[in-house]
Amino acid sequence: MRPIRLACGVAAALLASACAATGTTTAPQENAQESAAPGFLAVADTALPTGGALNVQVHIDSGAATGYDPQLADVATTWQLLSLSYETLVTVGPDFAIQPLLAEKWETPDDQTYVFHLRKGVKFSNGREMTAADVVGSLKRLLASKSVWRGQLGPVESVTEGEDGTVKVALSEPYTPFLAALANVPAAVLPMKEIDAGTVDPATTLLGTGPYVVRDHRQDVSWTFERNDAYWGEGRPAADTLTITIAPEEAARIAGLQNGSAALATLGNVDSASMLAGARDVKVVTQATTDFYYLMLNTLKPGSKLADPKVREAVAIALDPEQIASVALGGKGKPTAITPAGLPGACDPAALPSAGKSVDDAKRLLAEAGAQDLSFTLSIYSTEPAPAVAQVIQQNLQQAGITVKIEQMDEASWSGKVYGKAPADFDAALSWFAGYADAGMVTKWWNPEQAGFNVGFMKPDKELNTLIDAAGRVPAGPERDKALSAVCAGADADAQMIPLVTRPATVAYRTDALSPSLYATEGYGNVLRLVADARVKKSQ
Repeated sequence: MRPIRLACGVAAALLASACAATGTTTAPQENAQESAAPGFLAVADTALPTGGALNVQVHIDSGAATGYDPQLADVATTWQLLSLSYETLVTVGPDFAIQPLLAEKWETPDDQTYVFHLRKGVKFSNGREMTAADVVGSLKRLLASKSVWRGQLGPVESVTEGEDGTVKVALSEPYTPFLAALANVPAAVLPMKEIDAGTVDPATTLLGTGPYVVRDHRQDVSWTFERNDAYWGEGRPAADTLTITIAPEEAARIAGLQNGSAALATLGNVDSASMLAGARDVKVVTQATTDFYYLMLNTLKPGSKLADPKVREAVAIALDPEQIASVALGGKGKPTAITPAGLPGACDPAALPSAGKSVDDAKRLLAEAGAQDLSFTLSIYSTEPAPAVAQVIQQNLQQAGITVKIEQMDEASWSGKVYGKAPADFDAALSWFAGYADAGMVTKWWNPEQAGFNVGFMKPDKELNTLIDAAGRVPAGPERDKALSAVCAGADADAQMIPLVTRPATVAYRTDALSPSLYATEGYGNVLRLVADARVKKSQ
């Protein structure tokens, strides 16, 4: 729905400041984003010499939560780090098209069979050549694991090695997102010879085919990577070393850019661009992503009124994603349905059933449910812009007579409260999903029996799960768009997890120190996807 907009003069302090800032967040640096090539925000200058030390700052180090095993990595921040050492058979291009990586090409004899031809001369960082057995073993290990990603691979029936060194994957039925699912870090090729021999434990040791190897890791402090001399990509990585400093406070990352201790940093606050507007040699760009924020309503907490479908529908109606995008995200995010906005085949969020209803409809539903005095606590993590998003949600729901108390905590504490036990004891929580490269992939997380992480707060919806599975079988085109629209409507009615707005990535870098490559769009939450191309302009 689209409730009455809050005027800047009468909203809460955050809303007022954000409204005032919407005219300034498109700082001169952002307006000057270079289109060096279609689909890119920046392309590294290959005329610059290779070598040097590259220093990057990010807000979180999630390695302790899942270890180093890429198959068990379940959050985008971990994928970002592990992608420096591990690679997949295929990757995504700037327009989400599937491109070769460790597989130089593939064939699809029919809609249930994929035959991958592996790239020659690829070696793990210990110098051993990658083989088809590594690929087959990696996929079989993933399918047999407890990884949340195994479900994304779809109905894999068999994985076999051909006599010519190819790898054949047979599906039991068509599954359109299969290649896109192979493009993410959990599907990386592992050194299966060493793993099977017990000489390498991927939970504690990174041994991959990627451009960098780990030299040192201090949890919640820093990662230090150095060039993989066995890397197959000619001229890559460009930098000799890569240091990633964990700087949870945004002010520290901004200071690092200003004083030159960071050549590149990720930012979250929509005001960061204007804060850096006067910084010499600092450029701020916004990378569109398919990632999106969503609201979790705990239907399993004993006595919770959120278990009532009418109450959840009222909440969905009262929310105003357009206002969240404009106020909390400075106009950079976009309203989205369960299929991430920006992907081919994604639903129009304005066409959702809840979008066509009013605050009065929400109030009527609450009255019918006996929940006119509904109040609940919204648990959020403190990293920006989550607090800003939460405060707009609070204001939206207040118009329907719903009182929301915001509980803010650090990310580790938040994660423990939301995912730490079943049933979970929170009322509602705010989080975000990576949106991936296929419009149907993230919809699988609406099935708690498959996703796993949400079994503590979400009931399975059999009808919705049937719609999700059916959409995965339909090839790209008008019929699949129709099938995905049915999924969007089903998720909107279920309203246990409510999609809100896309989550853009703000990246800043020093133009006097770095010439990076950055896609204009990203599907897997990986700002560092092209970091191996980055050229260091001077010693950092």
